[in-house]
Amino acid sequence: MVTFDYAPAPESTAVVDIAPSYGLFIGGDFVESLDGSVFDTVNPATEEVLSKVTQAGTADVDRAVRAARAAYEGVWSHLPGRERGKYLFRIARILQERAREFAVLESIDNGKPIKESRDVDIPLAAAHFFYHAGWADKLSYAGHGPAPKPLGVVGQVIPWNFPLLMLAWKIAPALACGNTVVLKPAETTPLTALLFADVCRQADLPAGVVNIITGDGDTGRALVEHPGIDKVAFTGSTEVGKAIARAVAGTPKRVTLELGGKAANIVFDDAPIDQAVEGIVNGIFFNQGHVCCAGSRLLVQESVAEEVLVALRRRLLTLRVGDPLDKNTDVGAINSAAQLSRICEISDSGDAEGAVRWSPPFSQPDKGFWFPPTVFTEVAPAHRIAREEVFGPVLAVLTFRTPDEAIEKANNTPYGLSAGVWTEKGSRILWAADRLRAGVVWANTFNRFDPTSPFGGFKESGWGREGGRHGLEGYLR
Repeated sequence: MVTFDYAPAPESTAVVDIAPSYGLFIGGDFVESLDGSVFDTVNPATEEVLSKVTQAGTADVDRAVRAARAAYEGVWSHLPGRERGKYLFRIARILQERAREFAVLESIDNGKPIKESRDVDIPLAAAHFFYHAGWADKLSYAGHGPAPKPLGVVGQVIPWNFPLLMLAWKIAPALACGNTVVLKPAETTPLTALLFADVCRQADLPAGVVNIITGDGDTGRALVEHPGIDKVAFTGSTEVGKAIARAVAGTPKRVTLELGGKAANIVFDDAPIDQAVEGIVNGIFFNQGHVCCAGSRLLVQESVAEEVLVALRRRLLTLRVGDPLDKNTDVGAINSAAQLSRICEISDSGDAEGAVRWSPPFSQPDKGFWFPPTVFTEVAPAHRIAREEVFGPVLAVLTFRTPDEAIEKANNTPYGLSAGVWTEKGSRILWAADRLRAGVVWANTFNRFDPTSPFGGFKESGWGREGGRHGLEGYLR
């Protein structure tokens, strides 16, 4: 095998200016907390403290909701859709202009490779604002009759795996439909959301239309349970999603939940092997596997299983794990010590239950949170690594003999967010897509996203859709 050595190609951090501490963005300005405290946000690749961030308390949440309500009733809900769209277009252009700054900050705070932040996260975030800006004056075509109305104030809670992109998924449709927003980013990745607050001011967005409060689960709970919230939009774990559903039950609040997944990537015997291997790698090792729709279960037809595994191991030997700011890096740092602990726990259960672990050679850095790309073979459907969401770079491989068996194994999960099908037969793709209980089914590709396409799941993967015309429905009445 030919190997290649690469000189490091680190992205400069000079473009980013991280403040020593951050307040809360409420009513168009950064303000001090009324009843909160502070916590550290850490670079997961170095364990360096980046900044001190405010832990919003109940009084802070109330102040943010009141600011959003005042902006909704005073300005935003009265603006014509065309005028709202102008603000969204402006935000999209500013994100493009400041793309390098956002990409570097995202990789520093999150741990993902700079090439993913630069080439995927930031462009797609801007695309969501461009797309929804175009909808702002066309809402009569969104499916709620000729004169749909906004809901009011939306409380939004987003995860740490795609901090800016999840923000765009949430804020862009809410504003396009005429709502105002109180958004809480994940406590481990607040910095790009706080930088987005500066974009709102640069775009001259009316004060209070977007409010950003930072904190942990207690802050999110206070936001979800606040009586002044008309809708809750949440992306995160199924466990927390169930708690939110219980909290809003019996209230008039609307809810959108985009939760966990355990996606099956199905490779049939006629699939183009090299193409499928690239899709498998992208499906599970993109963003360190920190993807709710990651293809964490590989189902391979028995007749080609060995060929696929040989090609997959060969491909994994070329992946570079290391500094997220190095443009050569393929797999960056795990987001936090807590997430690394969970990945290790479930992976160790694979060993204990009899699965066979394989990883390419890996040189562990002295600091930071790291886990190598890992493949488990001889996995049974009852194993934890085949049932539970790992949310890390861990792939469980199962085999099947017939197409019916593949569908049965793919659907043998409480989740239903996504799936992939690899075959040269178009009829088989349609046959499988009709039977897979998954919100998104990719054909001969994986992890392809577009703001025009709705995304969401079945079963314990949540309800409601985000993106496309369908995603607007959750923000209108």
